[in-house]
Amino acid sequence: MYSKAEITQLRQAFWTALGQYMAPVPSAEGDTTNWINYKTGVKHVYFRMQADNRRASIAIDLLHPDAGIRELFWEQFQELRPLLHETLGETWTWEADATDANGLPLSRIYTELAPANLFSRDDWPALISFFKPRLIALDAFWTDAQYAFEALK
Repeated sequence: MYSKAEITQLRQAFWTALGQYMAPVPSAEGDTTNWINYKTGVKHVYFRMQADNRRASIAIDLLHPDAGIRELFWEQFQELRPLLHETLGETWTWEADATDANGLPLSRIYTELAPANLFSRDDWPALISFFKPRLIALDAFWTDAQYAFEALK
């Protein structure tokens, strides 16, 4: 069992290591990017990575507080579903009505790696191998897809 301080230190060390590992990788447009805090440029649309002692996940979270607008974003993503899955090279799970850790409503498109343990340094290579190609693919997808959301900004 880990203390809170050890958990915080390991979590910070992993995300720092992943960030350093990803830093030399250019975005699809050839720019440098902050892969860990990826900015989609569209309010309420986030690319999120999470990991704990059981699993890791990468997701597209639609967090617009207005359910109707969130549904419009969801419908737009559904239109782009074939492009997303083709770019990712795999099929992700789609949840139109989910809640986040704080109980707030959201729509989520995600995939998971389980078992995976962020707090075991032995699992870090597998976690990095899980996150890296999916982040790069999401960026490539978003380079083309973001323009479909211009009217929804």
